[in-house]
Amino acid sequence: MAADAPVEQQPSMPPMPDQPPTPIKPGRGKRAKAAFAVQCGHATARTKDWLAAGDLDQVDLIQAATEKKRRKHSEELAQQQRIVAEAHGRLAHAKMRTEIDGAQPVSAATLAHLGGRVAAEESKLAGMEAMPVMPPTDREIDDFRHGKQAGRAAVLAAGGFGSLSVLGAAIEQAATGQPVILAALGTAAGYGWYLISRPFVAHSPQEASAPFLPAPASLPATLMAGPAGGAAPIVGGNVVMSVEQLPEDLKPFPIRGARTPEQLAQCVLLAARAEGVPIVEVSDVQRQPWGWQCIVRVSEGTPEAIIAKSGALETRFDLQTNGVKPQPIRARRACAVMRFVEGDPFATAPGLPYRAPKSLSITDRFRIGTSVGGDPLEVSLAGVMGLWVAASGGGKTGILQALAEGTTACYDNITIDCDPHGDGLEDLGDAVRITARSNEQIEAVLLFFLVMSKSRARLRAKLGMGKKWKPSATHPAVTIFIDEFPKLSDLAKLLAFELLLVGRKELIEVQYASQGGTTRYLGENIAQMMALKAVGPCKVGDTRAVFGDDSVREGYLPHKLSPATDTDPKDAGHIFIQGVPGMADEPIEYAIHEAPSAVLRQLATERLEAGLLDPDQDSLDGMQAVDLPEYVEATYDNDGNIKKQAPVDLLSWDQLLRLCDAQPAAGSELDEVLALIGDAVEVMDRRGVDRMRTEVLAAALGEHDPDTHGSLDGEGLKVALAEAVGKPVQLGAWDGMANPRGYRREDLALQLRP
Repeated sequence: MAADAPVEQQPSMPPMPDQPPTPIKPGRGKRAKAAFAVQCGHATARTKDWLAAGDLDQVDLIQAATEKKRRKHSEELAQQQRIVAEAHGRLAHAKMRTEIDGAQPVSAATLAHLGGRVAAEESKLAGMEAMPVMPPTDREIDDFRHGKQAGRAAVLAAGGFGSLSVLGAAIEQAATGQPVILAALGTAAGYGWYLISRPFVAHSPQEASAPFLPAPASLPATLMAGPAGGAAPIVGGNVVMSVEQLPEDLKPFPIRGARTPEQLAQCVLLAARAEGVPIVEVSDVQRQPWGWQCIVRVSEGTPEAIIAKSGALETRFDLQTNGVKPQPIRARRACAVMRFVEGDPFATAPGLPYRAPKSLSITDRFRIGTSVGGDPLEVSLAGVMGLWVAASGGGKTGILQALAEGTTACYDNITIDCDPHGDGLEDLGDAVRITARSNEQIEAVLLFFLVMSKSRARLRAKLGMGKKWKPSATHPAVTIFIDEFPKLSDLAKLLAFELLLVGRKELIEVQYASQGGTTRYLGENIAQMMALKAVGPCKVGDTRAVFGDDSVREGYLPHKLSPATDTDPKDAGHIFIQGVPGMADEPIEYAIHEAPSAVLRQLATERLEAGLLDPDQDSLDGMQAVDLPEYVEATYDNDGNIKKQAPVDLLSWDQLLRLCDAQPAAGSELDEVLALIGDAVEVMDRRGVDRMRTEVLAAALGEHDPDTHGSLDGEGLKVALAEAVGKPVQLGAWDGMANPRGYRREDLALQLRP
């Protein structure tokens, strides 16, 4: 069968020619066209690379961006110098006008304002001069590159449009027999085409980073690159090194040996491993002017282990005492910010800004300090009871003055200063409405505003304010500063405690200051009741008493701060704080901005010239219907004889001002009232009595001086004495009556004291 099958014929291969055919070469035109296409490709690639700033490597960009920052800093410095010179010139001109005879004198308020502006601008200039120019951040480098790209694109576009007009002019000149310009353009175009159409190889990228400079002694707090495109950064998202990446043969080394983020991460991980701290990851490393900052993550437990070992870590890193500052992060329980401080993070924090008289509301936030991370500390004291604790030398006076500098600049607030031992708000004294130093003065002040708070509670609905007192220039808030709270009398402490309970809604707020936060100092455990609480240099017991038993483990470490000495400010004015309205509670160190005494005195004079506020008449009138606390009232026996004198009297506003040697209220009629009281005392002395019923006293005054008091009756006498003395009191058994109401001589004579 296989033999019978047809055999398929295979096609035969043609014989190979003796000479292979010669390929046909393309013509000259095709070769020129191909070469031109290659040249166009080179020109396009070179132009794109130039527009993208590909000819600039990373080092060139860093250097150029650094030079740009230096130029900008120099320009800002020169501008600030001009502003300072202008401020000095205006002050000198104003002083000259005051000294020249015949010229219109400049008011003291204007001179104080100009002097304050000079001080503020000089402080700003000093801060700018102390600020070195740091290497650019990644974002600044990218911004410089983008600016370069935009500039080159504009040059290319302008050159393209401009060449059209030049070419048209050259052709027009050639048409009139003057081809020189056209020939020159042709030559230039040919040479330009030769330059850009040469073979092009793209630049290989070079790795480079901003140089890390040695940390200067000071610089404004945090210099952080902003997130690209406005995206929210992930805390700890930029991992630099984990513990698994550590070489086994490395040993711990001092932090001064770290020059790059990788070396810093190694330094931290090695020290943590040596001390048994479970840090397994270091991220977000930043070189700061005062040292280093990074975020660490622990594998077990909480960052409490870092806090417990911070002293040993300082030894490993060879840093100063309190040079390791851990800050646990609430958003990530396992993470903490670690700052390794070699310089002063607060050395060039911004100074006190100038605030004109009545330029703020008590509801506004105003800056009083800066965090170690560079964030502003801004507070609003409206309806906020605050406790400020710091040991002797801890900076309480500076802290309270920083707060009062803000409250005395408000158009809707009255500032009161109570200090039983020290100078209180001395530098701002002119801008303070009442300054109370003796126990008698302080007790009278606290009782007055305790009664006013109860009066306001009944007035809010009537005035349409709702559930909280609404401050205004006509119905102002009251802020009372009590320094050295433990040194108050027992009665004053009780009144202050009562005011803590009822004053918040009525915007009669109190700021308490003490050298300690325990019950040994405060008498009552009021620290935990405060909405706002801050602690400076202190004992560890004060930290726990104010912030809670677990506060140290959470990172609140004010007890590690050092109070000032006569020759070294150390950490005076540095605090940890909770309860700031609008801010999350984070265990981070802040420094309060302390202003020079001369500046504060100038501001106080200026604010006094602008006028100080008095309580609104609605609140004063409402106080007449408020019952006094039982512990401040006198007691009588069944016969109406006094058994125990009242420990403190409720005075009128004018009386309180006189007691505290303050200026009388605007439009006060106190002189006429004092004359009436003097006549009443004289009438009682003549009759040999120590008390009189209201109607009987009115009639006796009419007989004593018919011209002045002839028309006075019982109701008229009560109205006349209401503000100065108060309403009639119970007299006990008198004039054949069981317990009539009237006036006692001792209450009247009290108002006549100098």
